[in-house]
Amino acid sequence: MTSEEIKINVEKALNEIRPFLQSDGGDISLLSIEDDKLVRVKLLGACVGCSVNQMTLKSGVEMTIKKYVPQIEQVINVS
Repeated sequence: MTSEEIKINVEKALNEIRPFLQSDGGDISLLSIEDDKLVRVKLLGACVGCSVNQMTLKSGVEMTIKKYVPQIEQVINVS
C-alpha cells in the first residue's frame, strides 16, 4: 500500500467514525501519517474536554483505522 493509499484509507476510516463524534458535538481531523505507521489526529469540539476521549481514540478511532489500514501501529491525539 502506498503512502497515498494509506492516507485515502485513513480518511475513509475517519469518515466512518465522524458521524458518531458529530452526534456528540465533536469531530476529528487528520494531522499527519508518519512512516506509514503512526497516525496523528486532533479531536475537536466536545471531544476535546471529554473524559472518555482516550477510550474513544483507542477503541473507536484506532480500531476503525486499523480495519482499513492494518499496518498502522498507533493513533495519537494531538491537542
